[in-house]
Amino acid sequence: MIRPIFAGLIVASLIARAAYAAEAEPEVVDGVAAVVNGGVITYSQVRALVGPREKLLRAQFRGDELVKKIKEARELALQDLIDRELILQAFKQEKWEIPDHFVEDRMHDIVRTDFGGDRNTFIKTLEAQNYTMGEFKKMEMDKMIVQAMRSKNVKLDVIASPAKVDEYYKAHRDEFTSKEQIKLRLIMIPSHASDGEGAAQKAMAEEIFTKLQHGAEFERMAQLYSEDSTRENGGDWGWVDRKTLAAPLEKAAFALDTGKISNIIEFSGNYYIMKVEDRHGGETKSLEQARADIEKKLVHDEAQKLQEKWLASLRSKAYIKTF
Repeated sequence: MIRPIFAGLIVASLIARAAYAAEAEPEVVDGVAAVVNGGVITYSQVRALVGPREKLLRAQFRGDELVKKIKEARELALQDLIDRELILQAFKQEKWEIPDHFVEDRMHDIVRTDFGGDRNTFIKTLEAQNYTMGEFKKMEMDKMIVQAMRSKNVKLDVIASPAKVDEYYKAHRDEFTSKEQIKLRLIMIPSHASDGEGAAQKAMAEEIFTKLQHGAEFERMAQLYSEDSTRENGGDWGWVDRKTLAAPLEKAAFALDTGKISNIIEFSGNYYIMKVEDRHGGETKSLEQARADIEKKLVHDEAQKLQEKWLASLRSKAYIKTF
């Protein structure tokens, strides 16, 4: 078998146990999480795999949402371990072999790349993370086996046809359109209709609009009259994406040419005047410009389908029980 190309740092493997231990709540130390034919997957294996992910979740969520997210992450980790076990078992059944020197070469690569060639530091790092050299070698061997088996059983001899590329482009043009933004200033005059001042406020908005048409500075008018939260900054909203403003305001703002001022817009009991100072984005790549990316995605998607089909066939023939 051809030796695969490996990526990633040893650090990710070594910190998994520690990352979980630093964040996890007290729970059962170990036990059987799943049985896959004759193989056993333990809770400690699940926790080691999901540890870094849980650390991120604990920084982002709290309460019931955190519990839900952690449960989902552990379920996905367990499924990954089940699939991995099925692949390792399939490797043994097919009586494939990876020469021992491949693993030794991998160890040398790790020591050279991640530890500056210092084998003693490498061994001490393993010991600090409660790994023996034998355990780590087996872990690296298993990675080689899984990668080799995936490559062997998910053979891609696929070329995305021009028709499929064209179809994808037409259905997903938004993926190839850069995000459209405008640099916006805004003046907001509340109507105060409930206070009986509606007519006066509307007249004020009309007066401001007239002054703007005759060359008054928008920034100064906003500082004097606007009751929006950006008043002190001259009504400066900075760069605004679509769907940031209420629909009627968005429609009017994004329809303006650069440097232009909107008419008075009455919305939700207030009067608005807007100015677009600059804009960028909104350009769509042509089909030819997007073709390479689309072809790559279509081939990748097909690979994912083939891989899932292969894994589904392994699962269908196996005895799998989770706990």
